Amino acid sequence: MKFSENWLREFVNPELSTQALVDQLTMAGLEVDGFDPVAAAFNNVVVGEILETSPHPDADKLVVCRISSGTEEHQVVCGAPNARAGIKVPFALVGAKFPDLKIKKAKLRGVESHGMLCSERELGLSEEHEGLMELPLDAPVGDDIINYLGLDDSIVDLDLTPNRSDCLSMIGLARETGLMNQLDVSEVNLQKVEPSIEDTFPVELNAGAACSRFVGRVVRNIDQTAKSPLWMKEKLRRSGLRSIDPVVDVTNYVMLELGQPLHAYDHAKLNNKIVVRQSTAGEKVTLLDGSEVETLADTLLITDGSGPIGLAGVMGGLSTSVTSETKDIFLESAFFAPTAIAGRARAYGMNTDAAHRFERGVDWQGQVRAIERATELLIQISGGQAGPVTEMVDSSNLPIEKTIELRASRISRVLGVDIDNSAVDDIFARLNFPASTTDENGEHIWVVSAPSHRFDIAIEADLIEEISRVYGYNNLPTRTPLASLNMSKKAETELSLNRVRDHLVGRGYFEAITYSFVDTAMQATLDPEETPIPLANPLSAEMSVMRTSIWPGLVKSLIYNVNRQQTRVRLFESGLCFSQPAHLDGLAFDNILQVKKIAGVVCGPRQDENWSNDSQLVDFFDVKGDIESVLALTGQSENFEFIAQPHPALHAGQSAAIRKNGETVGYVGLLDPRVQQELDIRFPIFLFELAVDAVIAKKLAHSGPMSRFPEVRRDIAVIVDQTATAADLRQCITTAATDTLQNLKLFDVYQGKGIDPNRKSLALGLTFQHTSRTLTDDEINDSVEKIVASLEAQFGASLRN
Repeated sequence: MKFSENWLREFVNPELSTQALVDQLTMAGLEVDGFDPVAAAFNNVVVGEILETSPHPDADKLVVCRISSGTEEHQVVCGAPNARAGIKVPFALVGAKFPDLKIKKAKLRGVESHGMLCSERELGLSEEHEGLMELPLDAPVGDDIINYLGLDDSIVDLDLTPNRSDCLSMIGLARETGLMNQLDVSEVNLQKVEPSIEDTFPVELNAGAACSRFVGRVVRNIDQTAKSPLWMKEKLRRSGLRSIDPVVDVTNYVMLELGQPLHAYDHAKLNNKIVVRQSTAGEKVTLLDGSEVETLADTLLITDGSGPIGLAGVMGGLSTSVTSETKDIFLESAFFAPTAIAGRARAYGMNTDAAHRFERGVDWQGQVRAIERATELLIQISGGQAGPVTEMVDSSNLPIEKTIELRASRISRVLGVDIDNSAVDDIFARLNFPASTTDENGEHIWVVSAPSHRFDIAIEADLIEEISRVYGYNNLPTRTPLASLNMSKKAETELSLNRVRDHLVGRGYFEAITYSFVDTAMQATLDPEETPIPLANPLSAEMSVMRTSIWPGLVKSLIYNVNRQQTRVRLFESGLCFSQPAHLDGLAFDNILQVKKIAGVVCGPRQDENWSNDSQLVDFFDVKGDIESVLALTGQSENFEFIAQPHPALHAGQSAAIRKNGETVGYVGLLDPRVQQELDIRFPIFLFELAVDAVIAKKLAHSGPMSRFPEVRRDIAVIVDQTATAADLRQCITTAATDTLQNLKLFDVYQGKGIDPNRKSLALGLTFQHTSRTLTDDEINDSVEKIVASLEAQFGASLRN
């Protein structure tokens, strides 16, 4: 919100500089983003009057003007299209200085020019430069333009939090400023306008609590050709609004002054009666900006006999708009509940000043005051006759006046400082919060009533916040909190997810954070077996469903990096994935399944480019090794196994399910080449994904004595079918061997000369050791024979000579 400092000082004028004033507002919780002068720095500019104009003898687009500066007359050559005799304009005398210009005597096409007539842009008021800035005809000629326009002023840009809607008005800001400086506030000098005609217009409220008060007034025979006074135009301009016509200017002015948005209807265009009601889906209304909207089912509407004529609290309709031909108007000043307006403007792609105020809350007792103020100003500017004020009230749905109890001991406990009870009484008086006191069981208690303009005062903590603001945040002591803390329990059998993250980073991965909302097509490509949860109001088409897998976001990030010449990419992410049970017809929030997963994507060379490294691309077994190193952190690698199993997104020949104790907990594999081609990626992409719960369950390590006796290693090479896996052989060997087998390693795989093309040779290292004695050759030979026999029986294995 922008406002004029001088306008604020009309209500309350503390002896503070501009900088001190904005600092004070910020410390009071009303953050100031900045402030700027209302005009450029210049001097020697006065109110001038054009007495006479004549054509330039040597230029069609220039005129020669005779200007009065109050004490003497000057000749000025001007090219403005609106330069004409009788108007008053800003006149820069010879010697006037602007930020990038000094006015000197000059000749334009052979005609002397003594000064310059100014547009708004020359004065730094706006970017308007299509013509001279025309001043009111009663402007005193010769007056300094800075004094006349009140340009010794600053525009303050305020960034209010949503709870302080009471400060979206000059009177609200004045209350805060007076509060901080212990000054009285000059209230708006409201002159009640007595009705001179009996005309009214019927209004019906059918919206319950959404609209519980509607105040209206008919004003006839206004003159829309009248000009708004300069003081009003300037206050509007300095608040970021442009002057349009008397009706719009007055409604905008009252909104800025009192915080109550108003709307004016062309009385002649209204049909039958106004009805305030909720919309049904699909109703259409054309708004003031010319846009046609189709209503949703929960929009508050203003309607008449012709149908919808406006979105309540957001924007009026074009069909009943006030134009330059309007003679009679119907003024509206209503209270719309914040919950009825919140989010409605954004739902239709709009953001209006009225909606900004209504969705935060306006004074629900200020509607009559606002319409009286608007009537007074409108009749002063445009004339006319006002009818009686009509007020429709749904008493059962009006907001309830809040009463809050505040304990003295609670103030001390929360703020850490003892504030005298009399000081608290004074603070409530300065806040205009009616308060009474009582004592219960030795506890001093204030019973405080929240005023109607303070929607944010609801509980005891809100009152304490007000006390701290007024008392001064800088006056509160700085103390180190004292608390009794208990160490949280952490199971030793649980592996920290941070440890897993650190481990992957140590293996060359980078952690990524992607959106939980993903593209429907990408989701269907990478996880077609799961039905994603669609978003009712997605941010974009590429973020329209909730992810069932982390792969879509990671693959998109990988593509982004590869397209920017990053040839070696290793990314991982941990986060929630969302799915819905297949057997349920409807979806409720409580039915959404949320599973935490950790996933990764890899592409490019196996190692960074270096003179000692090869340039081979990463393969399936590199990624499998990364996963196995993570699973090793759990201390129970033997419980995990990789089983060849197809996945819709992975290459059929390089895809494996990761199982723990027979249950599938993840997948790893090469992205299907068809998908890779569709995504236009030249490197093979490998992916993995694991359920976090399976990874963080850790086996507790146990210590044991080392054997004092020697270990013996025997190497054997067995020939088996190509379809036999090392994991299956390991399982067979560990089952057949005695407990003296301490270690088993596969150290060579051979296929080629001397081996059947359908078979392969696996070389295994068997390490035997006993904890209490030295093993004999016979015992070791017996164990090896049992192992070979078991392999032969299960896999048709034979020893390689």
